[in-house]
Amino acid sequence: MSYQVLARKWRPKAFEQVVGQEHVVRALSNALEQQRLHHAYLFTGTRGVGKTTLARIVAKALNCETGITPTPCGQCTACLEIDKGRFVDLIEVDAASNTQVDAMRELLENAQYAPTSGRFKVYIIDEVHMLSRSAFNAMLKTLEEPPAHVKFILATTDPQKVPVTVLSRCLQFNLKQMGPANIAGHLQHILDQEAISAEPVALQLLSRAAEGSMRDALSLLDQAIAYGSGSVHEQEVRAMLGAIDQSYLFALLEALVAQDGQALIRQAEAMEERSLALDAALQELAALLHQIALMQAVPQAIPADLPERARIVELSRHMSPEQAQLYYQIATLGRRDLALAPDEFAGFTMTLLRMLAFAPSEQSTAYQPQPPAAERTVSIPIANEPRAEPLRNEKQPEEKLNTTLSAQQAQNTEPSRFSGDWRSFVDGLKPGFAKTLAQNCELVPSDGQGLSLCVRESQKHLLEPRYQEMLKNALKERFGNLKISIAIGGSGNTPAAQLSQEKAKRQAHAEESIRTDPFVRDLMETFGAAVNPSSIKPIQ
Repeated sequence: MSYQVLARKWRPKAFEQVVGQEHVVRALSNALEQQRLHHAYLFTGTRGVGKTTLARIVAKALNCETGITPTPCGQCTACLEIDKGRFVDLIEVDAASNTQVDAMRELLENAQYAPTSGRFKVYIIDEVHMLSRSAFNAMLKTLEEPPAHVKFILATTDPQKVPVTVLSRCLQFNLKQMGPANIAGHLQHILDQEAISAEPVALQLLSRAAEGSMRDALSLLDQAIAYGSGSVHEQEVRAMLGAIDQSYLFALLEALVAQDGQALIRQAEAMEERSLALDAALQELAALLHQIALMQAVPQAIPADLPERARIVELSRHMSPEQAQLYYQIATLGRRDLALAPDEFAGFTMTLLRMLAFAPSEQSTAYQPQPPAAERTVSIPIANEPRAEPLRNEKQPEEKLNTTLSAQQAQNTEPSRFSGDWRSFVDGLKPGFAKTLAQNCELVPSDGQGLSLCVRESQKHLLEPRYQEMLKNALKERFGNLKISIAIGGSGNTPAAQLSQEKAKRQAHAEESIRTDPFVRDLMETFGAAVNPSSIKPIQ
């Protein structure tokens, strides 16, 4: 016997075997159980989600010799012939091949005759949106009031192209795309029945590549089994799909967190040497950043059995939520603009360098031109002419300059006493993790031996040990060896909250100034104009 592909061999033959369409299965089962049978059904959804499969199961449920039932026996003549595709009262029509009105008219003329052997004559019209307008018009009357022995089941991947006059005559069911977890679980069940070994990560890769289509997943599984000589392994599936090895993506993010530009570019060059698809790399990088953001906000959303979970947890601890959101946006925009880059590698590396440039750090990574060096007098000697001596006051001697700078540095680094003005200290910090934490800290009364700071519950993710260490070092550098404690609580009177209130006051003042302006009021009264508050920006 010739080999039968998995997509056909494992096509569901009963409602309980259908995966991922519980909402449709429940409605159809209840309707069959209560004998509330509609004369026309419309199944919509993307390819490979079970439209034709459900149509055939409904045909079996209507014509099973045990009676109309949501659980056809699968053993009677009608059920067996429908499974084999040779039941005389089940007429399957490919609308893409029969688009004209003549084919539809011939089909409907035969609908008036009673079924030959079954209880109902069932018409399954696949890709119904491909019919011409004349064909649609020809079927309207029969579709609205068909003979009692006729049932229509229409299927389409594009319901927008089906006329509303047809939609209003049908009971519509929208089949959704299947989630990767449902697909991977079904693939594992099939492989267990087929006695084929597989790695869970490989099945996850196949389920993601299927993009919600079970038929695509089974076709890819067939290909993976052939590629792996009877087994399904992660590395072979990655090679088959052209998927990006996750180790490259983790290495890129670790280099970004460490602000190591050299390691970042070295990793990008290694990916180019292996001829990896850099467009897919940015897509996978965005997906990984999405998982990191989920781990930071809702850790329960990441499956406990995910192989990369430990590394995702580690990265989520060393990357702020703002950083993850920024990297995600840069990755998606970089992928969008990849076609506009001089070449794919240039676009990929510029996306990574953009992440590096905009990454928050303790010291600003923005390029700042250095002040020009002290001017030097250059004289061109002329024959028999004495060299001109430079003026003594044109430049400061190097020794004196160094002494002055050393004195200034010593004066700047000398610890001072904390005056109690927490806001001024925070405003004077350089942008970075320490300043972000300080802006969300409230200074609370203490015993006088040090500083006591409080962070609100909603900002407790900022209390990373390394962020606290950065802030404490900045405080000790400014005020000497202070005893510093940071806890969760406080009333929320933080510099960040104060800045937000001041910004709101400035905005309200600016809007009031615009509304009370005589010229603006004349425009509003004369022309009925209205002020758009979002267009008003206060003068800084």
